[in-house]
Amino acid sequence: MAELSSAQFLVAILGAAAAGTGVFFHAERNRIAHPSAWASFVFLFLLVGLPAYAIKAWRVRRGRSGGSSDPS
Repeated sequence: MAELSSAQFLVAILGAAAAGTGVFFHAERNRIAHPSAWASFVFLFLLVGLPAYAIKAWRVRRGRSGGSSDPS
């Protein structure tokens, strides 16, 4: 197995931190529940967390815009 250099590790951590920060601000702006939990999940488990958040955000936005037009 190949060794991970310090520079590669730093790039990976900064990339995950940027993704988590982006998810947090996106969740806050779109009023998605638990933005800090989503940001932590994306930071810790990027390959699973980012697609999971994208699906969650898509479902929430679709649910808000595709709701019933009945005012009652």
